Amino acid sequence: MIMADQLASDARTAIFNSIRAHLAESALHERAADDRKYERVAIGPGDRPSSIAPASSGPEVALSPVEMFRERLEMVGGHCIVVQDEAEAVRSLSRILAELQTTPLQARRIALSDAPSVSRLMRAVEVVVEELTRSPNAADLFGYDVGVTTAQAAIAETGTLVLESESERHRLVSLLPPAHIAIVKAEDICQTLGDALRYVRRNGQSGMSRAITFITGPSRTADIELTLTIGVHGPKELYVIVCM
Repeated sequence: MIMADQLASDARTAIFNSIRAHLAESALHERAADDRKYERVAIGPGDRPSSIAPASSGPEVALSPVEMFRERLEMVGGHCIVVQDEAEAVRSLSRILAELQTTPLQARRIALSDAPSVSRLMRAVEVVVEELTRSPNAADLFGYDVGVTTAQAAIAETGTLVLESESERHRLVSLLPPAHIAIVKAEDICQTLGDALRYVRRNGQSGMSRAITFITGPSRTADIELTLTIGVHGPKELYVIVCM
């Protein structure tokens, strides 16, 4: 009995030793892989000897907030058009609607938020639509093809639109139709989320709005098997017109 217990103890010890050895070897490999991601920085007087920096393939080019917003929005499947004035914004709106009318979305019924600038721009578009309604009832919005709104701010580093309800009734107009066109001023594009929240608080009619909507690209939904579907719980097409 004593011999059997000793054999079991020896076997258990051997197993634990083997596990420890494999874990140590794995940690060494991971550490070596991490080290290869970095290169030493030239050390000058007063520099800390341990300072390291990520390896770089070349000099970084600083992007403006508008350029970064456009890049990040297009990375998540959105479309961004930068225009110089209102006349060019009208032409871009006309072109977007004309393109959507050649798709299954049709873009014949257009729902507008209650922003005066949206109504003004849409009155000038050169595309024929069947119905143009400003701030329709929520139940009716399911029958519209496109929603057109403004955005009170945007976040450059994530390509995100920021819509706040104090300035405009646009929450459902931006969520229920299968296509959403948003208009944002270049001066309202902030670098980070924190910058955007401070900007909205500072410029809101009564401080921070009670409802803020963040929109980053078209709606995406994944099931338990991570099968991605576009446009199930929101618009499947997102266009943003940035006015300089």
